[in-house]
Amino acid sequence: MAHVSADSVLSLTDQRLVAALQCDGRVTAERAAQVLGLSSATVRRRLHALRADGTVRVVISPVARPRNGGSAGALFLRIRVLRGRLDTIVAALAGRDDISFIDVSTSGDEIFAVARTEPGSRDPLVFRQLPSTQAVTSLESATVLHVFRLTSEWRHNVLTAPERAALTPAEPVPGRTSSGSPGPYGVDTDPLEQSLIDALTPDARLSAAELAGRTGHAETTVRRRIAQLAAQGRLITQVQVDTRRLGLPIEAKLLLHVAPDHLAAAGKALADHPSVHGAFATTGPSNLHAAAYFCDLTALYDFLSRDLVGLGITRVETAIVGRVVKRGGAGV
Repeated sequence: MAHVSADSVLSLTDQRLVAALQCDGRVTAERAAQVLGLSSATVRRRLHALRADGTVRVVISPVARPRNGGSAGALFLRIRVLRGRLDTIVAALAGRDDISFIDVSTSGDEIFAVARTEPGSRDPLVFRQLPSTQAVTSLESATVLHVFRLTSEWRHNVLTAPERAALTPAEPVPGRTSSGSPGPYGVDTDPLEQSLIDALTPDARLSAAELAGRTGHAETTVRRRIAQLAAQGRLITQVQVDTRRLGLPIEAKLLLHVAPDHLAAAGKALADHPSVHGAFATTGPSNLHAAAYFCDLTALYDFLSRDLVGLGITRVETAIVGRVVKRGGAGV
């Protein structure tokens, strides 16, 4: 197989298929072909190729949108380390189940991470383990207060509005019939549902037959529960793809200070921006955190100098991501 450069841009057809998967991670080849004006055979062939070489992975999102947009039970961590010790700290963090996202900035001594935690708790990682690590020179943590936009909700801007609407599942049915207990993000689960989610986590496109074989449940039961999860908006998928392959090689972290009377409007404006793939109100001096993709540094400058104007933002700190280490359940 010919070597494919990690930053070679995908064809427009492949980019549109990636965007279709972002709308519905379990969309059928037939449905995608119908909406995108392609043959089913072409869609099957291209999806197989994209998944086979690891270009695209469809996984269960590690972060479910919390009830009413409130606390997601997560901390944003900004960790500065001694030069020469970065890889050691990154590897230790990547091996933890409670760390779902890790990025390294272009400064070479700074790590951005997201840690799952119980809101208001004295998290051992933050209060004991990282502070006692000699290689860590500083640590900042901010608790998520409100979710405006999750990475799983970001859509690559290569589909028309009608195409995106046709590929997006119907709005979730209100209400919840499960009698399970709340998970770490305030989302109820039961044993059957959890077994399906666990099986789908590394590959959310597994068929009902494959899920039945892996979980030991009857295929009819699996089909029924998967349909129920989808109808309730609880089958939250996320497409993992190197955004350089989408023509978006620049990722920026934005730490913003916003006047309280502008916070909600600024958060919504960022969430609605096509470049922004994450926006959260948080504790701390930077009370609005965001992350965005750009085609080049000029686009980033335009975003900072034009698109943030008038949102009540009094301070902006920008960090460019130099290396993506972990997005979801596994390091990449």
